[in-house]
Amino acid sequence: MPTVKATLMEETAIGRALSRIAHEIVERNDGVENVALIGIRRRGVPLARMIAANIAQFERVQVPVGELDIMLYRDDLTAISDMPQVNNTNVPFSVTDKRLVIVDDVLYTGRTARAAIDAIFALGRPAMIQLAVLVDRGHRELPIRADYVGKNIPTSHSEVVAVQLPEYDGETAVRILTKD
Repeated sequence: MPTVKATLMEETAIGRALSRIAHEIVERNDGVENVALIGIRRRGVPLARMIAANIAQFERVQVPVGELDIMLYRDDLTAISDMPQVNNTNVPFSVTDKRLVIVDDVLYTGRTARAAIDAIFALGRPAMIQLAVLVDRGHRELPIRADYVGKNIPTSHSEVVAVQLPEYDGETAVRILTKD
């Protein structure tokens, strides 16, 4: 059972980080025309919705939000399970020629982001793909970097970064856990 080593962000800090990411998305894309967010299931989806809500608050524009299941695009699929559970991808808009921002909770090896890019190209050809993450913990195995980062957290391989959100955990926090 993992134990909590440290709480790095609580609800207020997470809210500030997501607000900053929303502003950076608007600035880097010269507005939000033709911009859409796609959250990676599970925790990337509520984070994408929170970023979209922030954008709507200060830009008065609703940015489309989709949900992406990357399970079938993972390079470690057979190591996870003989019968992987696939959830639905729900992208209710065309990705073709859109400026997409993939949203995830933690960037670690880069393999999830790579799988998300593969899944998106199965849906169409976007004009651009950007990556937004709440936490970048380092230890990349692929040449992937986030365009928008809430917080950089140096970690060891033996630690786990747990992003806790009300939808799944009943609270909002980012914690480092140690494997016992």
